[in-house]
Amino acid sequence: MPIIKSAKKAARQAIKRTEHNVEIKKAIKAAVKAFKANPNAETLAKAQSEYDKAVKKDLLKKNTASRRKAALAKIAKSAGVKFEAAKKAAPKAAAKPAAKAAAKPAAKKPAAKATAKKPAAKKTSAKKTAA
Repeated sequence: MPIIKSAKKAARQAIKRTEHNVEIKKAIKAAVKAFKANPNAETLAKAQSEYDKAVKKDLLKKNTASRRKAALAKIAKSAGVKFEAAKKAAPKAAAKPAAKAAAKPAAKKPAAKATAKKPAAKKTSAKKTAA
């Protein structure tokens, strides 16, 4: 049992992180099991997405996830799964114009802030040359 305060905190954090990592691994296993039970494009995408999330959270190495995703793709190919990326692209295209309209005013504000910061940088460089 840790005695030092920081060691106690580290032990608490380790327990929380372990629980979180176990949840992610269970989600991966469930997604892979669902894919193997019913191989289709949707379950394949879900399983591959779970692997990507695990890599993003540093639970798996990138190459490990890539190797496992390739194995899933091989199973999908042998099962005759057809990928339908065209259907998913159409709803995204419809959502983009609305997102662009909302993003335009937001894009102008940071640009104004960036120009306001440039004179401040010049003043500091002017002070350095004067000194």
